[in-house]
Amino acid sequence: HIRYGAGVSEVRRRGGGGWDVELDHGETRSYTRLVVANGHNWDPRWPNLPGSFAGRLMHSSEYKTPDVLAGKRVLVIGGGNSGCDIAVEAAQNADRTLLSLRRGYHFLPKFFHGTPIDVCGERMLRWRVPLWLRRALARSASFFLLGHPPWLGLPRPDHRLFETHPVINSQLVYHLGHGGVAIRPEVAGLSGQGVRFVDGSEDEVDVIICATGFNVSMPFLPEPELEWRDGRPRLFLNVFHPDCDDLFFAGLIQPDSGQFGLVDRQAQLIAEYLRGIDRRSAAADWFRAEKRRRAGEPASRIRYLATPRHALEVEHFSYRNRLEKLIKRLRRG
Repeated sequence: HIRYGAGVSEVRRRGGGGWDVELDHGETRSYTRLVVANGHNWDPRWPNLPGSFAGRLMHSSEYKTPDVLAGKRVLVIGGGNSGCDIAVEAAQNADRTLLSLRRGYHFLPKFFHGTPIDVCGERMLRWRVPLWLRRALARSASFFLLGHPPWLGLPRPDHRLFETHPVINSQLVYHLGHGGVAIRPEVAGLSGQGVRFVDGSEDEVDVIICATGFNVSMPFLPEPELEWRDGRPRLFLNVFHPDCDDLFFAGLIQPDSGQFGLVDRQAQLIAEYLRGIDRRSAAADWFRAEKRRRAGEPASRIRYLATPRHALEVEHFSYRNRLEKLIKRLRRG
């Protein structure tokens, strides 16, 4: 039942129900239901960079090893986890490293007294520590282990901790303090190997790495099948189409934790809903009405900034609990 090495070029809804799936070598196969799980970290989102650049311009998705940075003057655009990790590697390998940020971010250390910081966060969530107290404890841990990032030139965040995906990085502050990384504002334009920033300053660089995220893309799926809003389809829990019972999405989330445990629960919920439809259970009828009513609502408890970076963001703990409760309800019928 599993076909490897079979890319999908197009899917089309059949008149009598179900889907025709056209593979990239020309074969067409028919299915009753369709689960889209093509990932969302493969179509690079490029920033608007007016002008032309004579050096090497690349996206973080192309970056694999630091040999492309050796002896170069490097500019990293983007302050997420990928951008900061690449800036740290550039500080260790490049001749000079600049990090361009449009806004300030909250930084958390990778470890707290030898314990990974996400494990600490998971414990507080299990203990039902309120959000305001978790924010206070995380800020305290960050201050005592990393200091106050604005002292080193990082812009102040314009939002509260956990309203964006925090940057988990213990080394960037170190390299900022030692002069290995210099902070720059947003890029205003390019000219040859020169880069002009919005504050009027200019630098010359050899390599620009854009750590600016990805577009949510499903080129094989006809656009009328989905209602797109703010760069993402309008779905219930980022999984269920509000009106169709034969189209589902798995993995269309950006969690503040690991991905695959949540995707496993998404798959279980899809399976239980389909089983309920086949049994014509009351729980499936309730779920059908629920997904129509609540499609497009935030999938988890925490509200994130309305930016492309957080279009798919979910707070893993409340999202996982919600999935598990719905799985149990559908199983009871």
